[in-house]
Amino acid sequence: MATLVQTSERGRGMTGEEKFVIFASSLGTTFEWYDFYLYATLAPFFASLFFPPGNDTAALLSAFATYAAGFLVRPFGAIIFGRIGDLVGRKYTFLVTIVVMGSATFLVGVLPTFASVGWLAPIMLVSLRLCQGLALGGEYGGAATYVAEHSRPHERGYTTSWIQTTATLGFFLALVVIGLCRIYMDAKMFADWGWRIPFLVSLILLVFSVYIRLRLSETPVFLKMRDEGKGSKAPLTDSFFRYPNNKYVLLALIGATAGQGVVWYTGQFYALFFLLITLKVDFITTYALIALSLVIGTPFFIVFGWLSDRIGRLKIILAGCAIAAITYFPLFAGLTHYANPDLEAFQAKNPITVTADQKTCNFHIFVGPWSNFTQCDRAQDFLTKSGLSFKIVSAPDSKTVDLDVGGAKVQGWDSAKWTAALASKGYPKSADPAKINYFMVELLLVIMVIYVTMVYGPIAAFLVEMFPTNIRYTSMSLPYHIGNGWFGGMLPLLATAVVATTGDIYAGLWYPIGVAVMTLVVGLLFLRDTKGVDISTGSGVAIQSGSAVTRQS
Repeated sequence: MATLVQTSERGRGMTGEEKFVIFASSLGTTFEWYDFYLYATLAPFFASLFFPPGNDTAALLSAFATYAAGFLVRPFGAIIFGRIGDLVGRKYTFLVTIVVMGSATFLVGVLPTFASVGWLAPIMLVSLRLCQGLALGGEYGGAATYVAEHSRPHERGYTTSWIQTTATLGFFLALVVIGLCRIYMDAKMFADWGWRIPFLVSLILLVFSVYIRLRLSETPVFLKMRDEGKGSKAPLTDSFFRYPNNKYVLLALIGATAGQGVVWYTGQFYALFFLLITLKVDFITTYALIALSLVIGTPFFIVFGWLSDRIGRLKIILAGCAIAAITYFPLFAGLTHYANPDLEAFQAKNPITVTADQKTCNFHIFVGPWSNFTQCDRAQDFLTKSGLSFKIVSAPDSKTVDLDVGGAKVQGWDSAKWTAALASKGYPKSADPAKINYFMVELLLVIMVIYVTMVYGPIAAFLVEMFPTNIRYTSMSLPYHIGNGWFGGMLPLLATAVVATTGDIYAGLWYPIGVAVMTLVVGLLFLRDTKGVDISTGSGVAIQSGSAVTRQS
């Protein structure tokens, strides 16, 4: 009888209600990601608006630290809103999160800059980024759980994969809106006030999203659990302080979402910053190339979500981590070769050496009024922002920082003299649009987006199926947002700091590669697939020493 029902369900197309659930949830989540990624896209630009002048890499690191702050707080949003979602309901909770997100984004658009109010500007900016991070921490788990609990078991990977497209679509929307502003405004107008427009537009999106979500009803799975009195009275305690649930949360983090997070942010944001900052490709070209890769790659979220309903979720996620770890170095080297061949040729002809007392060369991550920049730090900043790799030669107790670029030597740190030395050797200040191989650059970007779709497309269904209904919102949200918010969100900041310290423009890639390999190993050893789990009964999958068993709530 069960087989007949399942066969009947497989033959039935989605109802209008199921389609509306996917549409409303995905649309609202797309707008939330748009709000969140506006800052991420403009982070290099905000460095000069909200942080003090004098050291470009320091300002950039400060901008990235503010960018990272929104990611670091996401797990706390998962805890706060996950608890509310498991106690009160899915619909109410992600209605609240979108209001918080939209309001914070709108307020960024009216903030004064550093030139107007000094250090109060970055303080207010960080505060609003924290509000955005808290809201997003509650949004994703609610949307994924909401759609999954409305879905039939045999198509849960497919239906939740629509939620997975929203992050990329939100990023794409941010690129389009910012790109249009930059096309129709000159640089001064955009710097003066034009950058505010994409943030102010979020108010319109907020009103529309709230209207759509008010028409949704609570999930049948949650209502059934509540009517039967099986809800958790302490979802935080049940999720994180009771064995074995806390073990499953940890395994979901290090065996799935951590690797997924770094692959996601490498393939989209780090690629964006690499083209823009390191390879000196202009803003419009960079945005257009990244946006096109997102358009081409986005349907593969659906493809891999659909495929996970047939062959399983975990093997697709781990395959994406493995392939990414193996190919990142050649892919980024390829970006250099095809996007700025003049820079590649200059570097090959002119090896660069910096001689300094390495005790004076510092590793800067979080930069602020407390930071003290030495001559070595400023020299590393100069070469890093120039997109150049360099070797640091230790000269203990040396009082100067000396440059050797292709045999041309400059004694002592001096920005003007170092600039002249690079120019004398033919250093290209920017990528020549006529020499960019657009097809090959786009192909490499699309490949990296395909990796993103492999790891991200099936992850929502995988996480939903791991945990029982009464703690599902809380339990799945935390590992997702630590994996994406901490492991993934810290990537641009850590990678930039590693590049500046090592003098190797590719050294930052060791971070995502290391995390992806960790996830691959843990996932292979300790996790098993969740495809086919019946979440309507309130159960989840317990993963234990290589055997999957059903755990009842």
